[in-house]
Amino acid sequence: MRRRTFCAGGLAALGAASIPFHRALAADGGADIPAVGLDGRELTLKSADIQDLRAGLRGELITVAHPDYASARRLWNPAFDRHPSLIVRCAGAADVRRAVSFSGARGLLTAVRAGGHSVSGQSGCDRGLVIDLSRMRAVEVDPVAKLARVEAGALLGELDREALAFGLATPVGTVADTGVAGLTLGGGVGRLARKFGLTCDNLVAAELVTADGEWQRASATENADLFWALRGGGGNFGVVTSFTFRLHEVTPVMYGGNLQFPITGGREMLRSLGDIIAAAPDELYVDVAMGTAPENVRWLAFNVCYCGPPGEAERVVGPLRKLGKPLEDTLAATPYDRLQGSGDLRGLSPLGAYGKGGLVYGITPALVDVMVGATESAPSDGLTMWLQHQGGAISRVPPKASAYFNRGASHNVGVFDSWQMSAADVERRTEWVRHTWTQIEPLTRGQYVNLAATDDRETRVHAAYGDNYPRLAALKKRYDPNNLFRLNANIKPA
Repeated sequence: MRRRTFCAGGLAALGAASIPFHRALAADGGADIPAVGLDGRELTLKSADIQDLRAGLRGELITVAHPDYASARRLWNPAFDRHPSLIVRCAGAADVRRAVSFSGARGLLTAVRAGGHSVSGQSGCDRGLVIDLSRMRAVEVDPVAKLARVEAGALLGELDREALAFGLATPVGTVADTGVAGLTLGGGVGRLARKFGLTCDNLVAAELVTADGEWQRASATENADLFWALRGGGGNFGVVTSFTFRLHEVTPVMYGGNLQFPITGGREMLRSLGDIIAAAPDELYVDVAMGTAPENVRWLAFNVCYCGPPGEAERVVGPLRKLGKPLEDTLAATPYDRLQGSGDLRGLSPLGAYGKGGLVYGITPALVDVMVGATESAPSDGLTMWLQHQGGAISRVPPKASAYFNRGASHNVGVFDSWQMSAADVERRTEWVRHTWTQIEPLTRGQYVNLAATDDRETRVHAAYGDNYPRLAALKKRYDPNNLFRLNANIKPA
């Protein structure tokens, strides 16, 4: 009797405790929700349809009334303040299928967030649906087959740590808290790319959900045309849920770090650097950066990684030290994962940011004069410009072997500014970047997809894909005829 009384009382208490939960659900999804379509028209998302979507998810559906909405909608770059109508936090590919089918059936404006490191703000949208894969972060390494299967929400550092435990790596970017998905789909330039190729060159297979809500596997032998498009075509062809990468044997401790100089003498150093890297082995990677800091400091830095035989490191890197008298010299034997993590911001950026980028085919005197001159005259204390080292194995892949076309570029060049958020700063800083870019852009040819900005002209987007654009547009028509996946360096259906 006592047991029955206890159970009855417990059930009553559980029922009473669940009332606020049910009320929260009603508040979160009990009303119709206004939204916007792909063509900008006003839509109304019916309460019953929203509840059906929620009921079919293993993950979470977040609306404006949800207590986590403010944090869930926040983008890495706070310069973009997006307010989506719905956010689907996916737990797996089945959730992605449901979210894509829901959006596609209604022509709903759709953004895709993977690792979330979107400087251009396109992993969010206003009054649309965000498909959020950031909690899908599993990384599985097969050290015998030398393969890694990586879910789309994983960050570079997570992939690096798992692979390095077995003395393996695949070439990825240079900032460990960057998302694997966006980097790979746009190409993927990083410290090991001159030795092993772009990230997308090391992609063996991908699993994705296309605009019709269907799950697909793409590889050299399955949906080979789709596999071709994913390697450099950006997020245009579907929501990739997992990637399988080829891994390479590496020495976990490499040789690298920073050489930092005052900007004085920068022109001479950069011209000499061009001669050094023209003769450099594939194992040497040298990023150039220059910028401004508080108290009117103007600096030039080389970020170095040498992944070749340790006994050759000093000989190969030594000429860089002779370029000038550095303010800082941290070149030493260093764990690769520490080099990869040296630029991390750890979580969401506290600073607004805006940038422009393109590709160059040599460190020319004209380019050096413009970049150093802009650094010397810049009013900002958050400006950075860079020349990211390419060439090597990247350039030996035929341009039409994958969607990534601009194989011959020696560097990608960027102009970037960051600031403490205020309305006045946004306008002033972005205008400075645009003005500086007008001087650099004529010296570029082509564009790196991962540096595309939302305000790029249509011709700039075409330049990212070069002669591969017509084939990509035809595939876009086949896999995404309504251009559901348009918040990217967008390829319009043919």
